[in-house]
Amino acid sequence: MVKASKGIMEGSRQKLRRRARQRGLSPITRALQTFEVGDRATIVIDGSLQKGWPHHRFHGLTGTVVERRGRAYVLDIRFGGKIKKAIVLPEHLRRA
Repeated sequence: MVKASKGIMEGSRQKLRRRARQRGLSPITRALQTFEVGDRATIVIDGSLQKGWPHHRFHGLTGTVVERRGRAYVLDIRFGGKIKKAIVLPEHLRRA
C-alpha cells in the first residue's frame, strides 16, 4: 500500500468541489470586492482559483478583517477557543 498523503489538500475532496451549475470560472466582481478593517467576512473557498486559499479547516467560518496585506486580507477567526489569523484573497470571501 501507498502511504496516505498528509499535505495541505488532505481531506478536502468534497469540501472544495463545486456544484454542477457553478462550475467554471467565478465572476470577476468577486475578485474586485473590497473590505474595510472591522468588517465581518465568511471564508468560502472557491475551488476554481487555487491562489490565496486559506487552509481548508477555515472553510465556512466567519471572522473579522484585521488588516490588508497586498491584495489579501487578514482575518481573525475564533477556532477551538483561540483566535487564529487567516490570510485570504478576496475571491474566497463573502460578506457576513
